[in-house]
Amino acid sequence: MDDESIKEIVNEIAPLLAGRAPGKIFQFAGASLAVDFGLRDAGYLFFAVEPAAPRIYLIKRRVRDLEKQSRTLTQFGQAVKKELAQTRLVSIKKDAADRIVRFAFAGEDDLGSEKTRMLVVQLTGRSANLLLLNERDQIIQTLRSSKIIGQRIGDTYQSSNALQPNQPKEQTDLLKLIRGGEFAAPSEAADHYFTSLLAERENAARAATARGELSRKISRQQKLLKQLERDLRGHANPEQHKRIGDLLLANLSAAKRDDDRVTLVDYFAEDAPTIELEVDRNLSLQEEAARRFARYSRSKRAITQIQSRIELAQKQLRELESEQQSLEKLLSEPPAVAGGPSSSAERTEPALAGDRKQVAAKRIPGTRRYLSSDGFEILVGRTSNDNDHLTFKIARPNDLWLHAADYGGSHVVIRRQTRKEVPHQTIIEAAQLAAWFSQAKKDPKVDVHFTERKFVSKPKGAKPGLVRLQRFKNITVTPKEAATRV
Repeated sequence: MDDESIKEIVNEIAPLLAGRAPGKIFQFAGASLAVDFGLRDAGYLFFAVEPAAPRIYLIKRRVRDLEKQSRTLTQFGQAVKKELAQTRLVSIKKDAADRIVRFAFAGEDDLGSEKTRMLVVQLTGRSANLLLLNERDQIIQTLRSSKIIGQRIGDTYQSSNALQPNQPKEQTDLLKLIRGGEFAAPSEAADHYFTSLLAERENAARAATARGELSRKISRQQKLLKQLERDLRGHANPEQHKRIGDLLLANLSAAKRDDDRVTLVDYFAEDAPTIELEVDRNLSLQEEAARRFARYSRSKRAITQIQSRIELAQKQLRELESEQQSLEKLLSEPPAVAGGPSSSAERTEPALAGDRKQVAAKRIPGTRRYLSSDGFEILVGRTSNDNDHLTFKIARPNDLWLHAADYGGSHVVIRRQTRKEVPHQTIIEAAQLAAWFSQAKKDPKVDVHFTERKFVSKPKGAKPGLVRLQRFKNITVTPKEAATRV
């Protein structure tokens, strides 16, 4: 977050928070938390000090959404709750030459004595942190551990570094968005910007994971093909073993043997020349002939098996390469821009590091969109009406349809570009989504039905989301969001 954007946020929140007492604290995954100052419509004060995207602004969220995403308070969260109890916010000031904001609190302790506390918000890249100070500027607790002198628990606080003169381009974009007039307040602009930015980063990381997994599968398949082709060459010309076996039997009485060499007449060649062969010195000519016939039989069987495996490996390689092309096509679609305001439906959650529910790159109304590790697109319905729309309006007859068995939940569809078989790993990931978005979400194991969409029908007069399956298979999975959200 750049210096000028921080100034805009501080100018916005200072008059709103002045004199207010901090209330409930919500701590999230990553180095982020939100504090309730009783602003109601103005929302909650949100801090995040992840080095990749340190930020501060107000967020407008439903309490149940924050509670759903929050986790048990860490030592820092507990210290803030304890030390800021019975205090009110006195002032918010930004350091002139640093991306540091200081929140000064004053109140009384349990004995009625005056106490002051300072919450320092460092938005300084790698050294970003939240630090709680006592009245002597000694550090009581930090959100992120630090080894820097003046940044450790017990140290007298010293700021980490001066303002960096060259701000990244994305921070300039943020400032333009704040001052562009498209949003009602700087916090709203910052919230939208970072939600989109982090979603883009997360999608890029997951896309890279999906690309890497596909590339590894293709590489393994190519290596397998090369090995099979080497094995096939090793069994070249099996008829030669049979021919030698026949010659040995035909020359039993006339062959001349010298240790591991035998001279015999090649009755199968023109003019019947005399040839010399190498044999096992420990075997008789009859036993050597039997060994050659056995090698002939083994080679014939091996060639049949290897050729079958090569055909299968080539088919699987073509499928993987097709999935790779589909993945690249899917990822090449233009992402949503972090420009204008989002609708409230798109912004029900804060932009938290590690939060999987981000703004999607491409939206199909009423669905969540995922990408399997094999590159297949997976769609998940949201409401009962959305489920009907997904199943009977969006899904194609050969798409794969999934739903948690015997529980209410989302319809899940695996999109198929062709009639090719859906990889088992993709089915597992889609089934995990079906279990996750069902009433059985908290169960350790969930049965999930899956079938082609053409075997799913709607009973006459049935409620939205209710369907009938003509045939199906079953898979048992652990509920989770294993696929990549896009």
